[in-house]
Amino acid sequence: MAHRVFGITGWKNSGKTTLTERLVTELVGRGWRVSTVKHAHHHFDIDKPGADSFRHREAGATEVAIVSGRRWALMHELRGEDEPTLDEVLARLAPCDLVLVEGYKRENHLKIEARRLEAKDRSPLTSKDPAIVAVASDHPVEGEQVPVFGIDDIRAIADFIEKQFGLNAANATST
Repeated sequence: MAHRVFGITGWKNSGKTTLTERLVTELVGRGWRVSTVKHAHHHFDIDKPGADSFRHREAGATEVAIVSGRRWALMHELRGEDEPTLDEVLARLAPCDLVLVEGYKRENHLKIEARRLEAKDRSPLTSKDPAIVAVASDHPVEGEQVPVFGIDDIRAIADFIEKQFGLNAANATST
């Protein structure tokens, strides 16, 4: 089964991460199994210099798995390979009810555009991306052809996402 994918997009400092985090909390609280994918446009690291996993990667390992009784993580160094597509990343995820994708502005999945007055750029993305099906904003927005939510109205945004995919308690994979 293909994953249900819903994106959170917007310009830098538009509130994407906070919105994603709050939606995960709300949707998980409703009983859904939610996974996330975050796109980073820059060099990032998730383990610290000196940590065993860091040392393994620095030594040249292409993939490093870290496993404990509480969690596991798999890091893959591209080592000159192309960045994987969103579909390739989604194919590696375990089954879940919904995947929230932060970033991936140019992909074709359904998205909500986050807008904040403090954003680096405030030009609307909706006019250029028909996959944006709603806006979440911290300021009044007029003239949009899609629903506009207050960026803090997490319950209403989560309701909207559930409706987009026909999600109800009968089709949850969580227990």
